[in-house]
Amino acid sequence: MVMEVSDNAKGLALAVSSSAFIGVSFILKKIGLLRAAKCGARAGGGGYTYLSEPLWWAGMTTMLLGEVANFVAYIFAPAVLVTPLGALSIIVSSVLAHFVLKERLEKLGVLGCVLCIVGSVVVVMHAPEEHMPNSVVEIWNLATQPGFLAYAMTTLLLVGALVLFFERRYGQTNILIYLGICSSMGSLTVVSIKAIGVAIKLTLDGVNQAAYPYTWFFLMLAIICGVSQINYLNKALDTFNLAIVSPIYYVMFTTLTILASGIMFKDWAGQSLSSIASELCGLITILSGTILLHTAEEGANNSAALLPWPLDKGSISWCISLSSDNLLKNVEEDYFTAVQNSPDPV
Repeated sequence: MVMEVSDNAKGLALAVSSSAFIGVSFILKKIGLLRAAKCGARAGGGGYTYLSEPLWWAGMTTMLLGEVANFVAYIFAPAVLVTPLGALSIIVSSVLAHFVLKERLEKLGVLGCVLCIVGSVVVVMHAPEEHMPNSVVEIWNLATQPGFLAYAMTTLLLVGALVLFFERRYGQTNILIYLGICSSMGSLTVVSIKAIGVAIKLTLDGVNQAAYPYTWFFLMLAIICGVSQINYLNKALDTFNLAIVSPIYYVMFTTLTILASGIMFKDWAGQSLSSIASELCGLITILSGTILLHTAEEGANNSAALLPWPLDKGSISWCISLSSDNLLKNVEEDYFTAVQNSPDPV
């Protein structure tokens, strides 16, 4: 007798698989970026040599598989079950980074990751039910309302300021520059992809949406924002440790996506006060975790800067052989010696 698998079980399996694929993709892309940096300009410095690196493309393929699995998971299971499992990708990437990339995450950073994950789960669990539009025209009407137009313009202005004025000065030292650009563009990518998904679903149901110009507008917007998102995520991965990039990116991307979706689709309309309070508590928890992650990173960098040079414990002497009157003939016999813990030079 064959036991029938429930839709929720299918969605759960797909969501877990998605997190595993995405977590592995971070590692593959990071290794690809490191290998590409040895052959040309780094991605953090504006180089694109990683495009010829097979491991980077393997990471992109793996991430695409993860996103496809995540998309299909929403068909079988509700968002409250699928979305929180996205945090598993952080755990996968952090564990693999420890063993594969030899990146170390301090205890304070681990606590920050836990707080970020818990806060994200709380926000998602108490997120309101979204309204599914009936056509691309309805989505366009929602996108052109004053509230979302204000969010979109603010996002574009913020991204423009980060790219033009802050990236060159602080991009290599402040992780929020690259991830701020990446996450902001990502929120616009998600709402655009959702519009495309609705158009595809309606078209498959017999209501053709390809005739509407709005469908192609959202497609172009998704491509532009998606490419920009990937570009700056690569720069962040090439510049900072994966154990720091992964959780902060997840938190910022999730928060901005929930905000953009809430404004555009009015998800918070009619929501109870307790649910709103729970979401605020979740956001505060996320903020606390982000602060701890930054504190852990700064503490590790300061500790590394204060480490003494190994030869500081001893002394260096330059010894020259005097076996001949012509010192130039004996230059090959000259050598450096380091005497540890010796007060007198040799």
